[in-house]
Amino acid sequence: MKQAVFLILAAMALSACQRTADNDNGQDIAVAPPHIYTDAEKTAIQATFPAPYNTADLNAGQVQFGKCRSCHTISADKMNMVGPHLYGVFGRKSGTEPGYTFSEAMTQHNVVWDFDTLDTYLAAPQAVVKGTKMSYAGVKNETDRHNLIAYLKLETTPYVPPAAASAGASETASSQ
Repeated sequence: MKQAVFLILAAMALSACQRTADNDNGQDIAVAPPHIYTDAEKTAIQATFPAPYNTADLNAGQVQFGKCRSCHTISADKMNMVGPHLYGVFGRKSGTEPGYTFSEAMTQHNVVWDFDTLDTYLAAPQAVVKGTKMSYAGVKNETDRHNLIAYLKLETTPYVPPAAASAGASETASSQ
């Protein structure tokens, strides 16, 4: 009985905690809880990906990410580990995420991470960026790599609710 009461009190205390992260100015900001995608949302978002990522197996990509998890996080709290966090990696210039010390080779790599650049890099990181700190040999199997990249795109891109996305699209259309 005492254990049950303790667990309930601990859960209540933890639920009162507010998650924060640093913004680019070093200020604490509230972090939204992670969005749990429905299957319909996953399908709709993935349909916007270029081929072959639009037909990749997201569950298999999640399994592939298990190999990356010891060095990288993908959550909105942007916690760096041995490697940089990957939240928001799509569209980010290589070697530029504040708060992480990249190798000189990575800062000079000079690419913007997208489906193609990640595909090339993840196939053979050390061959693509000679001198990278990433010691992982790479994902040699093309299908495994495509699954991983599609999963990363879905999980590391900030969630935009459909109403906000359509409102932004209509504002853009009306301003033209």
